[in-house]
Amino acid sequence: MEIRPFKALRFDAAVVGDAGDCVAPPYDVIDEQMQEVLYARNPCNVVRLILGAERPDDDEKENRYSRAAQFLAEFIAGGALKAEAAECMYAYVQDFDAGGRHYRRSGLVALGKLSDFGSGVQPHERTLEGPKADRLKLTRATGAQFGQIFMLYDDPEKTAENIIAGAAARPALLDFDDDNGVRHRLFLIDDTGDIGALTEMMADKMVVIADGHHRYETALNYYAETGNPAAQYRMMTFVNMRNEGLIVLPTHRLVSNLAGFDIADLIGKIQEGFEVVPFPFNDDDGKAAARRAMFEKTSELGGKGANAFGIYAASGCFYAAALREPALMEALCPQMSRAARTLDVNILHKLVLEQILGIGDMELAGQSHVEYIKDIGDAIDRAIAKVDSGAAQAVFFMNPTRVEQVKAVAAAGEKMPQKSTFFYPKMFAGLVINKL
Repeated sequence: MEIRPFKALRFDAAVVGDAGDCVAPPYDVIDEQMQEVLYARNPCNVVRLILGAERPDDDEKENRYSRAAQFLAEFIAGGALKAEAAECMYAYVQDFDAGGRHYRRSGLVALGKLSDFGSGVQPHERTLEGPKADRLKLTRATGAQFGQIFMLYDDPEKTAENIIAGAAARPALLDFDDDNGVRHRLFLIDDTGDIGALTEMMADKMVVIADGHHRYETALNYYAETGNPAAQYRMMTFVNMRNEGLIVLPTHRLVSNLAGFDIADLIGKIQEGFEVVPFPFNDDDGKAAARRAMFEKTSELGGKGANAFGIYAASGCFYAAALREPALMEALCPQMSRAARTLDVNILHKLVLEQILGIGDMELAGQSHVEYIKDIGDAIDRAIAKVDSGAAQAVFFMNPTRVEQVKAVAAAGEKMPQKSTFFYPKMFAGLVINKL
Protein backbone atom coordinates (compact mmCIF):
# COMPACT_ATOMS: atom_id res chain seq x y z
CA MET A 1 0.00 0.00 0.00
CA GLU A 2 1.18 3.50 -0.81
CA ILE A 3 1.26 5.69 2.29
CA ARG A 4 2.22 9.30 2.80
CA PRO A 5 2.59 11.87 5.59
CA PHE A 6 0.07 14.70 6.00
CA LYS A 7 -0.58 17.96 7.81
CA ALA A 8 -3.15 16.88 10.35
CA LEU A 9 -5.47 19.09 12.33
CA ARG A 10 -5.08 18.53 16.07
CA PHE A 11 -6.88 19.97 19.08
CA ASP A 12 -4.76 22.73 20.63
CA ALA A 13 -4.63 22.41 24.42
CA ALA A 14 -3.86 26.12 24.70
CA VAL A 15 -7.36 26.80 23.36
CA VAL A 16 -9.50 23.80 24.37
CA GLY A 17 -7.87 22.86 27.68
CA ASP A 18 -7.34 19.11 28.03
CA ALA A 19 -7.27 17.83 24.43
CA GLY A 20 -8.11 14.36 25.75
CA ASP A 21 -11.58 15.73 26.55
CA CYS A 22 -12.09 16.57 22.86
CA VAL A 23 -11.73 13.07 21.39
CA ALA A 24 -14.29 10.27 21.32
CA PRO A 25 -14.80 6.60 20.55
CA PRO A 26 -15.79 5.74 16.96
CA TYR A 27 -19.27 6.89 15.95
CA ASP A 28 -20.66 3.35 15.75
CA VAL A 29 -20.20 2.64 19.47
CA ILE A 30 -21.67 5.93 20.71
CA ASP A 31 -25.20 5.58 22.08
CA GLU A 32 -27.47 8.44 23.19
CA GLN A 33 -26.19 8.38 26.77
CA MET A 34 -22.54 8.49 25.70
CA GLN A 35 -23.35 11.22 23.20
CA GLU A 36 -24.71 13.40 26.02
CA VAL A 37 -21.64 12.72 28.16
CA LEU A 38 -19.31 13.68 25.31
CA TYR A 39 -21.29 16.83 24.54
CA ALA A 40 -20.90 17.90 28.17
CA ARG A 41 -17.23 16.94 28.41
CA ASN A 42 -15.93 19.79 26.25
CA PRO A 43 -17.57 22.34 23.91
CA CYS A 44 -15.12 21.19 21.24
CA ASN A 45 -15.59 17.44 21.63
CA VAL A 46 -15.37 15.72 18.25
CA VAL A 47 -18.77 14.04 18.81
CA ARG A 48 -20.26 17.25 17.39
CA LEU A 49 -18.48 16.40 14.16
CA ILE A 50 -18.82 12.62 13.92
CA LEU A 51 -22.26 12.06 15.48
CA GLY A 52 -24.01 15.33 16.26
CA ALA A 53 -27.33 15.44 18.06
CA GLU A 54 -30.46 15.39 15.92
CA ARG A 55 -33.17 18.03 16.36
CA PRO A 56 -36.93 17.78 15.79
CA ASP A 57 -36.86 20.55 13.16
CA ASP A 58 -34.02 19.05 11.08
CA ASP A 59 -34.56 19.07 7.33
CA GLU A 60 -32.54 18.56 4.15
CA LYS A 61 -30.63 21.82 4.58
CA GLU A 62 -30.27 22.07 8.36
CA ASN A 63 -29.28 18.82 10.09
CA ARG A 64 -26.51 17.05 11.99
CA TYR A 65 -24.32 17.05 8.86
CA SER A 66 -24.63 20.75 8.15
CA ARG A 67 -23.99 21.49 11.81
CA ALA A 68 -20.88 19.28 11.73
CA ALA A 69 -19.54 21.40 8.85
CA GLN A 70 -20.32 24.57 10.79
CA PHE A 71 -18.66 23.29 13.98
CA LEU A 72 -15.58 22.23 12.02
CA ALA A 73 -15.26 25.66 10.44
CA GLU A 74 -15.68 27.32 13.84
CA PHE A 75 -13.13 25.04 15.52
CA ILE A 76 -10.57 25.86 12.83
CA ALA A 77 -11.31 29.60 12.77
CA GLY A 78 -11.17 29.81 16.58
CA GLY A 79 -7.90 27.92 16.83
CA ALA A 80 -9.35 24.91 18.65
CA LEU A 81 -8.08 22.83 15.73
CA LYS A 82 -4.60 23.71 14.54
CA ALA A 83 -2.78 22.34 11.50
CA GLU A 84 0.57 20.61 11.93
CA ALA A 85 3.52 22.78 10.85
CA ALA A 86 4.82 20.16 8.40
CA GLU A 87 3.71 16.89 6.87
CA CYS A 88 4.34 13.99 9.22
CA MET A 89 3.14 10.61 10.41
CA TYR A 90 2.13 9.61 13.93
CA ALA A 91 2.57 6.76 16.37
CA TYR A 92 -0.60 5.70 18.19
CA VAL A 93 0.08 3.66 21.36
CA GLN A 94 -2.63 2.09 23.52
CA ASP A 95 -2.05 0.42 26.89
CA PHE A 96 -4.86 -1.74 28.26
CA ASP A 97 -5.85 -4.78 30.30
CA ALA A 98 -7.87 -7.74 29.03
CA GLY A 99 -8.43 -11.20 30.45
CA GLY A 100 -6.22 -10.46 33.45
CA ARG A 101 -3.22 -9.46 31.31
CA HIS A 102 -1.67 -6.13 30.33
CA TYR A 103 -1.11 -5.30 26.67
CA ARG A 104 0.43 -2.53 24.58
CA ARG A 105 -0.67 -2.11 20.97
CA SER A 106 1.11 0.34 18.68
CA GLY A 107 0.16 1.54 15.23
CA LEU A 108 1.28 3.94 12.52
CA VAL A 109 -1.06 6.78 11.50
CA ALA A 110 -0.64 7.94 7.91
CA LEU A 111 -2.61 8.50 4.73
CA GLY A 112 -3.17 5.35 2.69
CA LYS A 113 -3.99 5.39 -1.00
CA LEU A 114 -7.41 3.93 -1.72
CA SER A 115 -7.75 0.94 -4.00
CA ASP A 116 -10.59 -1.38 -4.86
CA PHE A 117 -10.93 -4.54 -2.81
CA GLY A 118 -8.58 -7.23 -4.04
CA SER A 119 -6.01 -4.70 -5.26
CA GLY A 120 -3.88 -4.48 -2.15
CA VAL A 121 -6.77 -4.05 0.29
CA GLN A 122 -8.93 -6.87 1.61
CA PRO A 123 -12.10 -6.53 3.70
CA HIS A 124 -13.04 -9.28 6.13
CA GLU A 125 -16.60 -8.33 7.14
CA ARG A 126 -19.82 -7.51 5.33
CA THR A 127 -21.21 -3.97 5.46
CA LEU A 128 -24.69 -2.41 5.61
CA GLU A 129 -26.01 0.32 3.32
CA GLY A 130 -27.38 2.53 6.13
CA PRO A 131 -24.08 3.35 7.84
CA LYS A 132 -22.36 3.95 4.47
CA ALA A 133 -25.06 6.43 3.42
CA ASP A 134 -24.74 8.19 6.77
CA ARG A 135 -20.94 8.50 6.56
CA LEU A 136 -21.12 9.69 2.94
CA LYS A 137 -23.47 12.53 3.92
CA LEU A 138 -21.02 13.57 6.64
CA THR A 139 -18.04 13.48 4.27
CA ARG A 140 -19.91 15.51 1.66
CA ALA A 141 -20.79 18.15 4.24
CA THR A 142 -17.40 18.44 5.93
CA GLY A 143 -14.81 17.28 3.39
CA ALA A 144 -12.88 15.77 6.28
CA GLN A 145 -11.82 12.46 7.82
CA PHE A 146 -12.22 12.27 11.60
CA GLY A 147 -11.79 8.63 12.57
CA GLN A 148 -9.24 5.96 11.86
CA ILE A 149 -9.54 2.95 9.59
CA PHE A 150 -7.77 0.10 11.41
CA MET A 151 -5.53 -1.76 8.94
CA LEU A 152 -3.55 -4.97 9.45
CA TYR A 153 -0.34 -5.83 7.62
CA ASP A 154 2.42 -8.39 8.07
CA ASP A 155 6.02 -7.33 8.70
CA PRO A 156 8.33 -9.87 10.40
CA GLU A 157 11.04 -7.18 10.69
CA LYS A 158 8.77 -4.97 12.82
CA THR A 159 10.02 -1.82 11.09
CA ALA A 160 7.21 0.38 12.40
CA GLU A 161 7.50 -0.94 15.96
CA ASN A 162 11.17 0.06 16.07
CA ILE A 163 10.47 3.57 14.76
CA ILE A 164 7.47 3.97 17.07
CA ALA A 165 9.66 3.03 20.05
CA GLY A 166 11.98 5.90 19.14
CA ALA A 167 9.09 8.34 18.71
CA ALA A 168 7.61 7.27 22.05
CA ALA A 169 10.85 8.24 23.81
CA ARG A 170 9.84 11.86 23.24
CA PRO A 171 6.97 13.72 24.96
CA ALA A 172 3.51 12.69 23.76
CA LEU A 173 1.35 15.04 21.72
CA LEU A 174 -1.67 13.60 23.50
CA ASP A 175 -1.91 11.36 26.56
CA PHE A 176 -5.22 10.41 28.19
CA ASP A 177 -7.16 7.52 29.74
CA ASP A 178 -10.60 6.71 28.35
CA ASP A 179 -13.66 5.65 30.34
CA ASN A 180 -12.64 1.97 30.08
CA GLY A 181 -9.20 2.59 31.55
CA VAL A 182 -7.36 2.39 28.22
CA ARG A 183 -4.42 4.76 27.95
CA HIS A 184 -4.10 6.47 24.55
CA ARG A 185 -0.92 8.26 23.48
CA LEU A 186 -0.04 10.01 20.24
CA PHE A 187 3.54 10.75 19.17
CA LEU A 188 5.01 12.69 16.26
CA ILE A 189 7.03 10.94 13.53
CA ASP A 190 8.63 13.78 11.58
CA ASP A 191 12.12 12.47 10.78
CA THR A 192 12.39 12.23 6.98
CA GLY A 193 14.49 9.07 7.26
CA ASP A 194 11.87 7.35 9.41
CA ILE A 195 9.04 8.45 7.10
CA GLY A 196 11.00 7.14 4.12
CA ALA A 197 11.63 3.79 5.81
CA LEU A 198 7.96 3.42 6.71
CA THR A 199 6.83 4.36 3.22
CA GLU A 200 9.22 1.84 1.70
CA MET A 201 8.19 -0.90 4.14
CA MET A 202 4.49 -0.48 3.36
CA ALA A 203 4.90 -0.18 -0.42
CA ASP A 204 4.50 -3.90 -1.15
CA LYS A 205 2.21 -4.78 1.74
CA MET A 206 -1.26 -6.24 1.34
CA VAL A 207 -3.50 -4.81 4.06
CA VAL A 208 -6.64 -6.21 5.68
CA ILE A 209 -9.31 -3.98 7.18
CA ALA A 210 -9.66 -4.89 10.85
CA ASP A 211 -12.17 -2.18 11.72
CA GLY A 212 -13.73 0.61 9.67
CA HIS A 213 -15.21 -1.23 6.69
CA HIS A 214 -18.05 1.30 6.33
CA ARG A 215 -15.60 4.21 6.46
CA TYR A 216 -13.36 2.64 3.82
CA GLU A 217 -16.23 1.98 1.42
CA THR A 218 -17.48 5.52 2.08
CA ALA A 219 -14.04 6.88 1.14
CA LEU A 220 -14.15 4.88 -2.11
CA ASN A 221 -17.63 6.21 -2.89
CA TYR A 222 -16.66 9.81 -2.08
CA TYR A 223 -13.59 9.66 -4.30
CA ALA A 224 -15.59 8.15 -7.16
CA GLU A 225 -18.23 10.84 -6.74
CA THR A 226 -15.92 13.87 -6.52
CA GLY A 227 -12.72 12.89 -8.31
CA ASN A 228 -10.92 15.07 -5.76
CA PRO A 229 -7.24 13.94 -5.86
CA ALA A 230 -6.94 14.51 -2.11
CA ALA A 231 -9.87 12.14 -1.53
CA GLN A 232 -7.87 9.28 -3.05
CA TYR A 233 -6.06 9.09 0.28
CA ARG A 234 -7.69 8.11 3.57
CA MET A 235 -6.40 8.51 7.11
CA MET A 236 -5.57 5.06 8.50
CA THR A 237 -3.80 3.38 11.40
CA PHE A 238 -1.61 0.44 10.39
CA VAL A 239 -0.94 -2.32 12.93
CA ASN A 240 1.43 -5.21 12.35
CA MET A 241 -0.20 -8.65 12.65
CA ARG A 242 2.84 -9.59 14.75
CA ASN A 243 2.29 -6.77 17.24
CA GLU A 244 2.20 -8.20 20.77
CA GLY A 245 -0.80 -6.05 21.69
CA LEU A 246 -3.01 -7.19 18.81
CA ILE A 247 -5.86 -9.16 20.39
CA VAL A 248 -9.38 -10.06 19.32
CA LEU A 249 -12.24 -10.41 21.80
CA PRO A 250 -15.46 -12.31 21.06
CA THR A 251 -18.81 -10.80 20.12
CA HIS A 252 -21.73 -12.83 21.48
CA ARG A 253 -25.21 -13.16 19.95
CA LEU A 254 -28.35 -12.34 21.94
CA VAL A 255 -31.51 -13.73 20.31
CA SER A 256 -35.06 -12.43 20.75
CA ASN A 257 -38.49 -12.04 19.09
CA LEU A 258 -38.68 -15.64 17.87
CA ALA A 259 -42.16 -17.17 17.73
CA GLY A 260 -42.48 -20.49 19.51
CA PHE A 261 -38.90 -20.58 20.77
CA ASP A 262 -38.20 -23.63 22.91
CA ILE A 263 -34.73 -24.37 24.30
CA ALA A 264 -35.34 -28.12 24.63
CA ASP A 265 -36.36 -28.29 20.97
CA LEU A 266 -33.33 -26.21 19.97
CA ILE A 267 -30.89 -28.42 21.89
CA GLY A 268 -32.46 -31.54 20.43
CA LYS A 269 -31.97 -30.27 16.89
CA ILE A 270 -28.44 -29.01 17.58
CA GLN A 271 -27.46 -32.45 18.87
CA GLU A 272 -27.98 -33.90 15.39
CA GLY A 273 -24.71 -32.32 14.29
CA PHE A 274 -23.04 -31.18 17.52
CA GLU A 275 -21.77 -32.70 20.73
CA VAL A 276 -23.63 -30.84 23.48
CA VAL A 277 -22.42 -30.82 27.09
CA PRO A 278 -24.97 -29.56 29.66
CA PHE A 279 -24.01 -27.70 32.85
CA PRO A 280 -27.17 -27.68 35.01
CA PHE A 281 -27.64 -25.68 38.21
CA ASN A 282 -30.21 -25.22 40.98
CA ASP A 283 -29.19 -22.01 42.78
CA ASP A 284 -27.09 -18.88 42.36
CA ASP A 285 -23.84 -20.54 43.45
CA GLY A 286 -24.50 -23.42 41.10
CA LYS A 287 -25.31 -20.98 38.31
CA ALA A 288 -21.97 -19.22 38.72
CA ALA A 289 -20.14 -22.57 38.70
CA ALA A 290 -22.06 -23.81 35.65
CA ARG A 291 -21.36 -20.61 33.78
CA ARG A 292 -17.66 -20.83 34.59
CA ALA A 293 -17.54 -24.49 33.52
CA MET A 294 -19.26 -23.70 30.22
CA PHE A 295 -16.76 -20.98 29.33
CA GLU A 296 -13.84 -23.20 30.32
CA LYS A 297 -15.20 -26.00 28.13
CA THR A 298 -15.81 -23.83 25.05
CA SER A 299 -12.36 -22.26 25.45
CA GLU A 300 -10.75 -25.68 25.83
CA LEU A 301 -12.53 -26.97 22.72
CA GLY A 302 -11.56 -23.89 20.73
CA GLY A 303 -7.95 -24.27 21.83
CA LYS A 304 -7.94 -27.78 20.37
CA GLY A 305 -9.21 -26.50 17.03
CA ALA A 306 -12.86 -27.49 17.49
CA ASN A 307 -15.71 -25.22 16.44
CA ALA A 308 -17.56 -24.51 19.68
CA PHE A 309 -19.91 -22.04 21.35
CA GLY A 310 -21.94 -21.76 24.56
CA ILE A 311 -25.69 -21.42 24.99
CA TYR A 312 -27.89 -20.05 27.77
CA ALA A 313 -31.69 -19.72 27.73
CA ALA A 314 -32.80 -19.33 31.38
CA SER A 315 -33.68 -23.02 31.61
CA GLY A 316 -31.52 -23.90 34.60
CA CYS A 317 -28.64 -24.98 32.41
CA PHE A 318 -25.69 -23.70 30.40
CA TYR A 319 -24.57 -25.69 27.35
CA ALA A 320 -21.32 -26.09 25.43
CA ALA A 321 -21.78 -27.22 21.83
CA ALA A 322 -18.99 -28.47 19.50
CA LEU A 323 -19.45 -29.31 15.83
CA ARG A 324 -19.30 -33.07 15.27
CA GLU A 325 -20.13 -33.18 11.56
CA PRO A 326 -18.02 -30.73 9.45
CA ALA A 327 -19.65 -32.25 6.37
CA LEU A 328 -22.82 -30.32 7.27
CA MET A 329 -21.08 -27.05 6.41
CA GLU A 330 -19.55 -28.51 3.26
CA ALA A 331 -22.98 -29.61 2.06
CA LEU A 332 -24.74 -26.39 3.02
CA CYS A 333 -22.06 -23.92 1.92
CA PRO A 334 -20.03 -25.50 -0.90
CA GLN A 335 -19.26 -22.05 -2.30
CA MET A 336 -17.34 -21.09 0.85
CA SER A 337 -13.61 -21.63 1.19
CA ARG A 338 -12.44 -23.97 3.92
CA ALA A 339 -11.23 -20.91 5.87
CA ALA A 340 -14.76 -19.50 5.88
CA ARG A 341 -16.53 -22.83 6.51
CA THR A 342 -14.48 -23.43 9.66
CA LEU A 343 -15.28 -20.09 11.27
CA ASP A 344 -17.33 -20.43 14.47
CA VAL A 345 -19.54 -17.49 13.48
CA ASN A 346 -20.37 -18.98 10.08
CA ILE A 347 -21.15 -22.34 11.67
CA LEU A 348 -23.44 -20.73 14.25
CA HIS A 349 -25.12 -18.48 11.69
CA LYS A 350 -25.67 -21.15 9.03
CA LEU A 351 -26.33 -24.34 11.01
CA VAL A 352 -28.15 -22.88 14.01
CA LEU A 353 -29.49 -19.37 13.48
CA GLU A 354 -30.55 -19.92 9.86
CA GLN A 355 -31.30 -23.65 9.60
CA ILE A 356 -32.93 -24.13 13.00
CA LEU A 357 -34.17 -20.71 14.15
CA GLY A 358 -34.96 -19.20 10.76
CA ILE A 359 -32.69 -16.17 11.22
CA GLY A 360 -31.16 -15.73 7.77
CA ASP A 361 -29.09 -13.02 6.12
CA MET A 362 -32.10 -10.72 5.69
CA GLU A 363 -33.04 -10.93 9.36
CA LEU A 364 -29.42 -10.45 10.41
CA ALA A 365 -29.11 -7.36 8.20
CA GLY A 366 -32.34 -5.98 9.66
CA GLN A 367 -31.14 -6.77 13.21
CA SER A 368 -34.69 -7.88 14.05
CA HIS A 369 -33.74 -10.96 16.06
CA VAL A 370 -30.04 -10.69 16.97
CA GLU A 371 -28.24 -8.21 19.20
CA TYR A 372 -24.44 -8.24 19.16
CA ILE A 373 -22.75 -8.17 22.57
CA LYS A 374 -19.07 -7.15 22.65
CA ASP A 375 -17.25 -9.03 25.41
CA ILE A 376 -16.03 -6.13 27.49
CA GLY A 377 -16.75 -5.12 31.09
CA ASP A 378 -19.97 -6.63 32.45
CA ALA A 379 -21.42 -7.39 29.00
CA ILE A 380 -21.87 -11.10 29.75
CA ASP A 381 -23.68 -10.35 33.03
CA ARG A 382 -26.02 -7.96 31.22
CA ALA A 383 -26.70 -10.46 28.43
CA ILE A 384 -27.59 -13.20 30.90
CA ALA A 385 -29.79 -10.78 32.86
CA LYS A 386 -31.70 -9.93 29.68
CA VAL A 387 -32.41 -13.62 29.11
CA ASP A 388 -33.40 -14.13 32.75
CA SER A 389 -35.81 -11.18 32.59
CA GLY A 390 -37.43 -12.37 29.38
CA ALA A 391 -36.17 -9.40 27.37
CA ALA A 392 -34.27 -11.93 25.24
CA GLN A 393 -34.75 -15.63 24.63
CA ALA A 394 -31.21 -16.98 24.44
CA VAL A 395 -27.59 -15.97 24.17
CA PHE A 396 -24.88 -17.72 22.19
CA PHE A 397 -21.38 -17.25 23.63
CA MET A 398 -18.56 -17.22 21.08
CA ASN A 399 -14.84 -17.90 21.22
CA PRO A 400 -12.76 -15.06 19.71
CA THR A 401 -11.90 -15.23 16.04
CA ARG A 402 -8.14 -15.57 15.62
CA VAL A 403 -6.06 -13.06 13.64
CA GLU A 404 -4.77 -15.82 11.36
CA GLN A 405 -8.39 -16.70 10.53
CA VAL A 406 -9.09 -13.09 9.57
CA LYS A 407 -6.05 -13.18 7.30
CA ALA A 408 -7.04 -16.52 5.72
CA VAL A 409 -10.63 -15.50 4.96
CA ALA A 410 -9.52 -12.17 3.50
CA ALA A 411 -6.86 -13.92 1.40
CA ALA A 412 -9.60 -16.18 0.00
CA GLY A 413 -11.45 -13.06 -1.14
CA GLU A 414 -14.36 -13.72 1.23
CA LYS A 415 -16.06 -11.79 4.01
CA MET A 416 -17.10 -12.87 7.47
CA PRO A 417 -20.56 -12.15 8.89
CA GLN A 418 -20.95 -8.81 10.61
CA LYS A 419 -19.46 -8.55 14.09
CA SER A 420 -17.22 -11.58 13.63
CA THR A 421 -14.30 -9.77 15.23
CA PHE A 422 -13.87 -7.30 18.06
CA PHE A 423 -10.39 -5.84 17.91
CA TYR A 424 -9.94 -4.30 21.35
CA PRO A 425 -9.51 -1.51 22.18
CA LYS A 426 -11.24 0.78 19.70
CA MET A 427 -9.23 3.52 18.01
CA PHE A 428 -10.55 6.93 18.97
CA ALA A 429 -11.72 9.66 16.61
CA GLY A 430 -10.35 13.18 16.71
CA LEU A 431 -6.75 12.45 17.71
CA VAL A 432 -5.85 13.78 14.28
CA ILE A 433 -8.17 15.03 11.53
CA ASN A 434 -7.50 15.06 7.81
CA LYS A 435 -9.15 17.99 5.99
CA LEU A 436 -9.36 17.32 2.27
